[in-house]
Amino acid sequence: MPTPDRRPSSPAKPPSSGRRPPKKPASGRKPSRKPLLFALVVALAAGLLGLVSYRATAPDEPASDTPATAPDPGVQEELAELARRDAGDKLAQGRTDAPVVLIEYADFQCGYCGKFARDTEPELIKRYVDEGTLRIEWRNFPIFGEASEAAARASWAAGRQDRFWAFHRAAYAEGAKEKGFGKDRLRALARQAGVKDLDRFARDTDSAAATEAVRADQEQAYGIGATSTPSFLINGRPLAGAQPTAVFTQAIEDAAAEEANVGSAGDPAK
Repeated sequence: MPTPDRRPSSPAKPPSSGRRPPKKPASGRKPSRKPLLFALVVALAAGLLGLVSYRATAPDEPASDTPATAPDPGVQEELAELARRDAGDKLAQGRTDAPVVLIEYADFQCGYCGKFARDTEPELIKRYVDEGTLRIEWRNFPIFGEASEAAARASWAAGRQDRFWAFHRAAYAEGAKEKGFGKDRLRALARQAGVKDLDRFARDTDSAAATEAVRADQEQAYGIGATSTPSFLINGRPLAGAQPTAVFTQAIEDAAAEEANVGSAGDPAK
């Protein structure tokens, strides 16, 4: 993996050079409520976020200070609907009725995801989550192999005991990923995160429910065209890479202002 000062995110490479191809949806799932429209939205979104991801990870190209890219309004609205706003979501923080939702697609082996978690996310929580403007929703997007998938399942298992964010901090601590994500290491991270029932944690990590939850997040990321980690949606606007904190604050404030304008025009803000 390249060093943080050279490239702003950890890319998933093209099929000819190592990128993991999008996984096919599991059979037996219910069709979309609007299959034709959604198919169009996914196609447009895939191209857009793929372009954003490429620009964020192109060799020798520095991180951009530009805010999140604005897609077509119809596409943005559909992407914004990916926010779950579920009060029972263990992998989210912030008010369910917050005007802005940031969705992060990330891998625990991604160095730039760790950079975002350590350098930028705490500031966003302090400035926007705590006062009710922002909600952050995590999506497991393991793209670097079995260890990434194991860590993703373990994070979900920690969430079953309300310790996802503590596990997230432990797994992204400086130097943590270099120690690997084997079973013993994941158990140690769970203990560090304050998970009380470690036997239940182990069972949950290896459960079919954990595998399905991670796969659903992964398929959503591939479906919207995410090609690198970390990738983000901020009220439906794509943003890729561990961008400077100012890029996130500008995008969040712009999205909050847009929502306020919608409400002031007489329509209910989302």
